[in-house]
Amino acid sequence: MLNLAIFLLTGAFFVISPHAGMAASSKAHETTPVTARLVTVQDGVAQNAGTITGGLDVRLSTGWKTYWRTPGEVGMPPQVDWSGSENVEDVEFQWPAPERFTAFGIQNFGYHGDVLFPLQITLNVPGKAARLKADVSLLVCSEICVPENFYLELDLPEGDGIDLVSADAIARSVARLPDDTGDSTSSAVSHVDSAAGRMTFAVRTAEPFTFPDVFPEAGDGVALGAPDIRVGDNGHVLWARFPILSSGPIETPSITVTDGQARAFTVQTEAVDQAPAPPFGSAPRTTDLGMLVGIAALAFLGGLILNVMPCVLPILAIKLSSVLKNMTDTRHVRRGFLAAAGGVVTFMWVLAAVLYGLKWTGMSVGWGVQFQNPFFLAILIVIMTAFTANLFGAFEISLPSGLQTRLARSGRTGNLTGDFSTGMFAAVMATPCSAPLLGTAVAFALAGNALDIAVIFSSLGLGLASPYLIVAARPGLVTRLPRPGRWMLHVKAGLGVLLMATVAWLVWVMIGVAGQRAAVAALGFALVATAILSLSRLQWAPRFAGSAVFAGLAVFAVSLFEAAPPVSAPGKEKLAWAPFDRAKIARFVSTGDVVFVDVTADWCLTCKANKSLVLEKEPVRSAFARNDVVLMQADWTRPDDAISRYLERHGRFGIPFNAVYGPAAPEGIVLSEILTTDTIIDALERASHQD
Repeated sequence: MLNLAIFLLTGAFFVISPHAGMAASSKAHETTPVTARLVTVQDGVAQNAGTITGGLDVRLSTGWKTYWRTPGEVGMPPQVDWSGSENVEDVEFQWPAPERFTAFGIQNFGYHGDVLFPLQITLNVPGKAARLKADVSLLVCSEICVPENFYLELDLPEGDGIDLVSADAIARSVARLPDDTGDSTSSAVSHVDSAAGRMTFAVRTAEPFTFPDVFPEAGDGVALGAPDIRVGDNGHVLWARFPILSSGPIETPSITVTDGQARAFTVQTEAVDQAPAPPFGSAPRTTDLGMLVGIAALAFLGGLILNVMPCVLPILAIKLSSVLKNMTDTRHVRRGFLAAAGGVVTFMWVLAAVLYGLKWTGMSVGWGVQFQNPFFLAILIVIMTAFTANLFGAFEISLPSGLQTRLARSGRTGNLTGDFSTGMFAAVMATPCSAPLLGTAVAFALAGNALDIAVIFSSLGLGLASPYLIVAARPGLVTRLPRPGRWMLHVKAGLGVLLMATVAWLVWVMIGVAGQRAAVAALGFALVATAILSLSRLQWAPRFAGSAVFAGLAVFAVSLFEAAPPVSAPGKEKLAWAPFDRAKIARFVSTGDVVFVDVTADWCLTCKANKSLVLEKEPVRSAFARNDVVLMQADWTRPDDAISRYLERHGRFGIPFNAVYGPAAPEGIVLSEILTTDTIIDALERASHQD
């Protein structure tokens, strides 16, 4: 390496030179976190000398760190302005190999302890005196980040002589410079998968790796998460995969590889069309049986609680009211409720299979994410509009007598399709809601293997199906309900109002997901389909055919009218929410601020309840203002990979999600799905410097 050769020659010079002058060093800049000075090998400018070898010597106090030229997710590399220097044409600032550290839960590249940045100083006039003037900007971080801005000056008169102390320190730092010839690299490739948010590298060298680390550089604004690093082929192949957290334009990456203190090199990678395969598969998580049973119990309780959520309660009420006409036939009641319970559990099994399949393909998965799909929403709008009209008596389907006879016979023989569908529909409507304990259970399942997912989602389904199973076990319970009468018409109308509100909510969600025109089109075609069903003078066949056509148009219209999500008008929010930016969390915390993060979506009813009942009410609003809390909101109404990865990092796959960050809690305090005033205020106090 050229730089090392220069310093070895310098070392030879000071061995044969008996003179060792006073330390060639500037006056130090000293603060609590850092001490910095300029040093040079030479005490002066020798005759005809055109270059000077020096360094920026930075000594960090215990617990403090500073950054490499590519700082990682956040941070700022040291910057030096040499414009005030005299007889200096150029200064080459060189970077020793970095190390990886975590601050505020974020990956950074940099240094701790003592670090000396080698300098190659080129003079304008060889052999003449020079003056170095450095205007230094240095960001140092511990529990907080402090920008250090200071000036350093060093005069170098004409003369010779070597500072042995500075020469030794600079030589040791030069030995830590990465080899820019690529070490013994025979190949280095990279693949960027923007859709999946991953960057993958593979490097093959003649010298095997022992404890390697990888530091990519792929352009300004490219932030990468914690890597998965593996070694294969007896240590000769290094493979690494990084999650892309945020990025601007991505360039073909170069990487700096370190392997302990003695080995470091930088190599420009070659872009390839397909990600290199890892040298071995990751080990599956081994689930402790006791833990699995405990989490399954949490899932059961979470599913049970879902029944009283506004998403599910109307469906359960409709099912209970349907038995009022058949209270004397306990066998029919038992079969119907068992079928409904089967529908609930079956939907959970299907959902578990779909989520596992998506997870296996590398896609982000989560609880309730189907409500980010406008086609799914359009189908629900059509179904719920028809249900609402039916409850208000707009239509009753009258089938041909022959078909009615066959259906009646099948009903007596146990055809319970309608009950089964009711259970499935109740489970579908449960997914935009979250309940206490549910987030923990779902996160455990989706982070695990196929067995974990199957057990947890089965328990969740059984919890959600519990009311149906209770009635099936004790059909006599329905006899305690009031006898049929005119009051049932009022109940029916009340349920119709609840479903009408559900339709309005679905339309509002679709506006956020697909835009206003798509939502209006879907609702309009759904109303036309329902109106056709209400034309009692038509035969059942044309009524079904016509309504089916317009129901299909309601779904198809989404692809024609889908637009960008609407921009929230200023002033509508009761709290001053800032857009979510994961990198800014660390920046705010580093300056002593407390940050409250709210991940929400238009389709998340629990999120809306938290917001209206807790976050926007006193005394929480005053606590936010009193502590100067930075409020940051992540809108997951539409798919967003950055938000998905943020949730996964915290072991969550669904919302609501709320966390509080601060100087005393840089990693964040994660709150329960159901917020309370006391837990929020307590978290704010714990995250700040208050005792």
